[in-house]
Amino acid sequence: MLTLAPRHGTAHATHDTPRPAASRGRVALLQGCAEPVLKPAVRAATIRVLGRLGFQVVLAPGEQCCGALVHHMGREAAALDAARRNVDAWSRQIENGGLDAILITASGCGTTIKDYGFLLRNDPLYAGRAAQVSALAKDISEFLDALDLPAGDGRGLTVAYHPACSLQHGQKVTEAPKRLLARMGYRVKSPAEAHLCCGSAGTYNILQPELAGRLGDRKASAIDRLGADVIATGNIGCAIQIGQRSTTPLAHIVELIDWANGGPAPDGVAAVGETDRSKVESA
Repeated sequence: MLTLAPRHGTAHATHDTPRPAASRGRVALLQGCAEPVLKPAVRAATIRVLGRLGFQVVLAPGEQCCGALVHHMGREAAALDAARRNVDAWSRQIENGGLDAILITASGCGTTIKDYGFLLRNDPLYAGRAAQVSALAKDISEFLDALDLPAGDGRGLTVAYHPACSLQHGQKVTEAPKRLLARMGYRVKSPAEAHLCCGSAGTYNILQPELAGRLGDRKASAIDRLGADVIATGNIGCAIQIGQRSTTPLAHIVELIDWANGGPAPDGVAAVGETDRSKVESA
């Protein structure tokens, strides 16, 4: 766990954004528990992207951990309590201003939230509202893909896309992230054995570090063979697992979308982009 922890403190957005003058809608953004600590830049990039598109972003008071981690460990009662708490938080937002979507940038959380309706199907007080929450839950990539974003400046970079198991298998979202990256001007490559787990798998890399490490090494090796400029993924667990094993810069998909549309460069990626641009200009 210590090897996964960040080396320095970080700050991140903690309040709602104002409603844009020409609003396209109002969305709640999952605040999460691991991602804001390990990589808070993802939330900031997401808010910038949604703001440019005309969406007001709400951070729902009372929302806490989605319950995925305790559910993975078989602690069903704790997982259901987490689901109820978040259903309450998002239901208040639905009742007071409405929500067009509940957006998730950590796909491991998204798989569980999309399942709230099933998990609470036998709870008469929560079944209906849980089903409503699950229907509104969207991974950020599938939400943005449906909006048909304008093309961006990918700076001629090649991106190795790692599909998290929770996204490609759990949510069946497979093509949207690649379409988005290509639309942003990046050249997108997929590694061999893209269907295999990187070894993060919720708490697996903490509880089974040896086996998880072997999976992580295998995944990083397959990605590195692509010779890409940047690695992109949509799940914080995968980002940490692969980032520890590859020297290639790694970013969340939404960070690369933000950068291609005028946002700041993701950590570690700026130098790559400038080097690549210099080569193009000199040629």
